[in-house]
Amino acid sequence: MKLILKQSVLHLGDVGEVVTVKPGYARNYLIPHGLAYVASDENLARIEAEQAQAEEAARRGFLEARRRASQLEGLSLTFSENAGDDGQLFGSVTASDITDRVNAGDLDFELDKKTVQLDEVIKSVGEVSVPIKLHGDVTIEITVHVEAAEG
Repeated sequence: MKLILKQSVLHLGDVGEVVTVKPGYARNYLIPHGLAYVASDENLARIEAEQAQAEEAARRGFLEARRRASQLEGLSLTFSENAGDDGQLFGSVTASDITDRVNAGDLDFELDKKTVQLDEVIKSVGEVSVPIKLHGDVTIEITVHVEAAEG
């Protein structure tokens, strides 16, 4: 029996694949659990349309991420924080701090703090390159300068 998979099934196939299985496996497991549906001409046309829509959405997402990356390109942020004589901050600069500062600028989108790929908070004076992952294939680095506050 030919089926189209709605979800990936271990040792069988991935989403959208047309697979051939025994009728009992299809009737008793795959179809009732919503993992697959019968591969009729109508369903094959539907899956092709869904795949085309998914590809178009992925392409639009990539282009939007590239557009956003161009706005962030060359961005440099400066934080003035209280620090000891050894250059260690009394607090820290976090992904949320960076996100808030970027969003306070004149961008036409809101940066989500989950996109800021800061391995650990910044705890010392200096310059750090911080990657911003806007899409699976689009990552841009911004520069964060941390300096000791005067006074």
